[in-house]
Amino acid sequence: MKKKYLLLSLLSLGLTLYGKPILPEILSDGMVLQQNAKVKIWGEAEKSKTIEVRPSWNKTAIRTTSNDEGYWLAVIETPKASFKPQSIVISDGEEVTLHDILIGEVWLASGQSNMEMPLNGFFNNPVRKANETIALAGQYPAVRFVTIPNTQSFEPQKSVKGRWQACNPTNSPNFSATAFFFAEALYRSLNVPIGIIVSAWGGSRVESWTNREELNRYPDINLTEETVNKLHPAARPLLMYNGMIHPISNYIVKGVIWYQGESNVGSYQVYSERFQNMVNSWRKQWNNPELPFYYVEIAPYEYGEGNWAAFLREAQFKAQKQIPHSGMISTNDLVEPYEIHNIHPCNKTDVGKRLAFMALNKTYGFHQVAAHGPEYHSMEIRDGKIILSFDYAEGGFNRTEGIEGFEIAGQDSIFLPAQAIIHDGKVEVSCAGMDQPVAVRYCFKDFQKGNLAGTRGLPMVPFRTDSFDK
Repeated sequence: MKKKYLLLSLLSLGLTLYGKPILPEILSDGMVLQQNAKVKIWGEAEKSKTIEVRPSWNKTAIRTTSNDEGYWLAVIETPKASFKPQSIVISDGEEVTLHDILIGEVWLASGQSNMEMPLNGFFNNPVRKANETIALAGQYPAVRFVTIPNTQSFEPQKSVKGRWQACNPTNSPNFSATAFFFAEALYRSLNVPIGIIVSAWGGSRVESWTNREELNRYPDINLTEETVNKLHPAARPLLMYNGMIHPISNYIVKGVIWYQGESNVGSYQVYSERFQNMVNSWRKQWNNPELPFYYVEIAPYEYGEGNWAAFLREAQFKAQKQIPHSGMISTNDLVEPYEIHNIHPCNKTDVGKRLAFMALNKTYGFHQVAAHGPEYHSMEIRDGKIILSFDYAEGGFNRTEGIEGFEIAGQDSIFLPAQAIIHDGKVEVSCAGMDQPVAVRYCFKDFQKGNLAGTRGLPMVPFRTDSFDK
């Protein structure tokens, strides 16, 4: 009888004598593991328990021991990418088997609503050609997604919800549209399985995805629970990092794609530094100082005051110069005039493709795939004209006349519409009646769509040559 009561007592405390290992949801059937990597398999068991991990592609089992709190972690080496389904058996005396595992390329997709936005779209905010994309999604069974639900925590979490799903018409409507088109382009180019982890929250700020160590250095951030809880859930610092990034940081990824910034337009002055700090903290968490980080310039949108979006884009552009192994894609041309008050432009196809072009060029060595449109380099003033030179314009531009989007200012610092032509591989900008120009801007407004691009169709990045306050 005493033994019976002891067993019942143990069960009432949530303990078992011979329980199966408990895995986080992200380690589920159908997952994609990064090829040619030392990946981590982790979970919980009874304390001081020997855990054996047996991947189907390796005859040698990996053994580890759970700590005093019952947590354990094993490192296994993966082979090169393959469409052959694999399995992993995890045992502490009882077995758990993960089935239908593919080895390929794994990327993390994060940010705010333009990354979160699914193929199904938002209310009154469709994704272009969504119905066709969803209907044909089954042609990519080796593209797999896991979407992390909105989760907040004041303390770093060890696990979070989110299971892998295969790409098909049933599952794909809820996949991030930007991440889907990124994955589709990678899949078609690399011909390997692609895994995407989506961890995004609409309206979130860069501070939401930053750890406590970094945030403690910011004079305007108060991390007391009382103060944080008074903020709108999407604007709370720290909590998304703790709830949605920290618990997945054991999962080895090839790189990160990021679409965020709209919620930081009012604090553009500090965005470049804080974005860099966030990237560095993630790289430290993944123990990968060269983790690729490719991100999206926020789209044209009329915020209503101060051209704040233009200054935020400028901060984003500067960040790629400050953050090694990073790059920004421009989206200045990917809006329609009627989207001036729509913060979720429908063209996610080209956003995802451009992120893929950057990954293919910078991470996978496809150097003939263009990753950048023309970027401002320098200027000179000559004969009443401003002559502009650009990086990433070796092949010239997509047009030589009919150019839209340029403004020019004289000594009074007032910008007026300007004429621009291409001459000898440079852009000459002038304005009738202005004999002494001092500065040029291109699409440096909240919402202004230009039409100048490189010969590969990637747009000129909005810029200014001045340092005026407005």
